[in-house]
Amino acid sequence: MVTEVRLAVRDWDYLTPMLLNEVVSDEVKVTLTRVNTLVNDWSQHPEFDGGEMSLSRYSQMIVRGEQDVIGAPHFLMRGFRQRCIIVRKDSPLNTIEDLSGKRVGLTGWQDSGNTWTRAIFRHHNINQSDIRWFVGRLTEQHPIVDRLNGFGIEGQIEACPNEQPMMDMLHEGTLDAVCTPFMPAGFFSADSEYRQLLPDFVSSEIQYYQECGYVPGIHILVLKPEFQQAHPDIAQKISKVFEQSYQIWLDKRAKYADTTPWIIDDIARTSQALKPDWNSNGIAANKAMLEDWCRELQEQNIIDKPLNIDSLFSKEQW
Repeated sequence: MVTEVRLAVRDWDYLTPMLLNEVVSDEVKVTLTRVNTLVNDWSQHPEFDGGEMSLSRYSQMIVRGEQDVIGAPHFLMRGFRQRCIIVRKDSPLNTIEDLSGKRVGLTGWQDSGNTWTRAIFRHHNINQSDIRWFVGRLTEQHPIVDRLNGFGIEGQIEACPNEQPMMDMLHEGTLDAVCTPFMPAGFFSADSEYRQLLPDFVSSEIQYYQECGYVPGIHILVLKPEFQQAHPDIAQKISKVFEQSYQIWLDKRAKYADTTPWIIDDIARTSQALKPDWNSNGIAANKAMLEDWCRELQEQNIIDKPLNIDSLFSKEQW
């Protein structure tokens, strides 16, 4: 019997085979709705059985004892964060250590990606209190919303003054660096006034992988409790379909490598620098990463009580 499931997810290109019905399963039929903004309140969306959720928001929900959704250790989004730290091209800053004592902007304090970015700082022996943080919108085109979410500390972690966009602050020099998962318009052009902090961020990311053993997980698959309970093994079936779609997509990228001039170099470098299981899902394959994640949440005061893997995900199912 085929189980139908409706999911709200970001528009990841590796989902294209699923959208084109190239992934065949006799166990589950997945209908995807691509969204620009992740669902925040699942109770307001009866049209979905689950979807993509920030690992940070899910972790905080678990600590609070809420059961809005049930998480699965399938990582729909992973990413190194060294590349996400940007400065002006004329900046004298070139290393993580250079940021100690500086003014750094963040697009959201509790966000999973920004939590991993601060973990990198701690990895380089820079404490949270060694930096003056400003949290706000990246550009004028981004909405004005509460990005501190109660984590502000006067004189240390503050909202950008007068809702000034962080790229404007970086331009005028009132910020020394900005951490953002998505680059502002024009960032990659030859005449851009901005650059990544690290001149060779790829080498820094490979070194981080060699030292830590993982590519940080940022978003996970979640399901509504009633749907999960009605179909106890559905998460594994959905995970299998996602993995099949990813593999089909990756095989096609390697075959049709002319979509960009050097994508073939990126595919080769990934295969050579990372272990074959770098994108594997499940608890066992992500144990070290999840243990570090739980520790970082508490060390960074995102949560106020200990959290462990068993609290996040059911061992019986994974």
